[in-house]
Amino acid sequence: MPDSNLLELPPGNTKVLTCGSARRIYNDLLAAPRGGGSRAEAREFLASQLNLAARIPSDIPLGADQLGAWMEAQALQTADRYATYLASRKAGQPRRYFSCRSHALAFLQGVAPTKLVDGAWLYGLLEHWGDVRFYPLLRTYLEELGDGDPAQNHVVIYQRLLAAHGCESLPELSDGHYQQGAIQLALARHADEFLPEVIGYNLGYEQLPLHLLITAFELAELDIDPYYFTLHVTVDNADSGHARKAVQAVLDLMPAAGDAQLFMERVANGYRLNELGINSNTVIESFHLEHALIDMLERKRVFGRQVHSDFCRIGGRTVNEWLAEPGQIPAFLRALEQCRWIRRHEDPRESRFWRLVDGADAQMFGVFSPFEKQLLEDWIAGDWLTDGGGKQRFRAYRHPVRQDTAEQAVAAARATALGQDPEVESLQAELKLLPGELRMGRLIELMAPGIHSRPVGLEATRLFTAALG
Repeated sequence: MPDSNLLELPPGNTKVLTCGSARRIYNDLLAAPRGGGSRAEAREFLASQLNLAARIPSDIPLGADQLGAWMEAQALQTADRYATYLASRKAGQPRRYFSCRSHALAFLQGVAPTKLVDGAWLYGLLEHWGDVRFYPLLRTYLEELGDGDPAQNHVVIYQRLLAAHGCESLPELSDGHYQQGAIQLALARHADEFLPEVIGYNLGYEQLPLHLLITAFELAELDIDPYYFTLHVTVDNADSGHARKAVQAVLDLMPAAGDAQLFMERVANGYRLNELGINSNTVIESFHLEHALIDMLERKRVFGRQVHSDFCRIGGRTVNEWLAEPGQIPAFLRALEQCRWIRRHEDPRESRFWRLVDGADAQMFGVFSPFEKQLLEDWIAGDWLTDGGGKQRFRAYRHPVRQDTAEQAVAAARATALGQDPEVESLQAELKLLPGELRMGRLIELMAPGIHSRPVGLEATRLFTAALG
C-alpha cells in the first residue's frame, strides 16, 4: 500500500481537476477501464478527490471492532426517519421530493451518470478472485451485475427505466453530475494502489440512505417503476446484504502486519468520497418546472423554426417568427395562454395546443419524446393536479406510453440477452481455447463498466460467477 504522501499534489491542481475533468475522465474510463492514456490523469483526479474528502467531517469510527455496531445504528436511524416520513404522508403532507411526474423523471436523468456505473468501484478487485478475503467484495460486485441475469443487472434495469419514459438521451449535465461516477471508475482503475480507499468507499455507498426509501415510495405514487431503488433497499440491508458485507470486508482485509491505524484512516477517507459531487437531494432541489420546459423548447426551437406554415398567427406573429431567434420561448408561451391555446391550471386535454401534441392523430405526433410531453403536460396542468393541501389528485387517465408489466420487462430483457448474439458466440468459441487463468482474465475484461450490461458482458458474468462458486 502506498504511503499517504502519494496523495500530495502540486498547489492549484485540485481546482483544475475538479472543475472540468470529471466528465472527460468518466467517458475515457468507461470506454477503456483497464488501459489507455487516461491512467495517469485518473490517478491524479482520484488523489485530488481524496484531498478534498479529507476536509469533510465524518462519523465513521476508526476502530474496526466498532464498525458493526455503527452500521446497525445507522440502519436503525434511517428506519426511524423513514417511519416519521410515512407518518407525515399518512397525515396528509405532500410528497417531499417530487412535485410532479416530470420532476421525478428529470431526477432520473440527473443521477443517471452515477447509476449507469453502479458498482464500478469494485471492478478492479476481480483480479483477486483466488483470495478468499476479497469474497464479500466480489459477491457485492457480482450482485450489482445481477450474476449475469439481465433482469437483475442494475445498469440494465436503469437503462430500461430511462428508456421506458423517453429519458435515455441525457441533457447537458454539469461536471458535478459526473463526479461520483468518475470517482467510482477511477477507484476501479487504481484499485490495488488505493485498496483501503476502495474498501472505505464501498462501506459508505452500501449503507442504506433515507433518500433511497423516499425516492422509491414517491416514484411508485407517480406510476414510475421503483424497482431499481427497491432492489437497492433489499440488497443493501444491514443484516445479510451489502452493508454487512462492506463491514466484513474491512475486517477481512485489515493488515495483520503493517500500520492498521493508517489503513483505517485511509478507509475513512475513502468513505468520505461519497460526499463529493452533486448528490440526489441537490438534483431534486434544482428542478424548476417552467425553466425545464423553456430549456426543452429552446433546444427544439432550432429544428422547428422554419417548418411551420404561416397560416396560423399567435399574438400577431407566425410560429416561425416566434421560433426564429433564441430567448423568445417565454413570451411565446404567454401568447399561447392569452389566446387560450393553452389553458393553464386545467385538464391539459382542454388545451388546443396539447391536443396538437397528444394522441396518434395529433398534428405534432412524434415531435416530443414521452419525457418532453410530460414536462408540457405537467406545466399546463399546474394547480389542476393539486387540491388545497398540495396533495396530487391522481388522474383517471394514464400516460400514453405503454408500460410493460414487470413480467414482460423481465422476459424482454432475458430474451435480448440470451438470444443468438454474435459476440456471445465468439466468446464461447474463444474460451474453449484458453486455460483456466487466461479464461478468468478474459471474463474479467468483459465484466468492466460499460460492457457488463451487454449480452457478451452478461454471459461473461454468468461464467465468472459459476467459476467463483
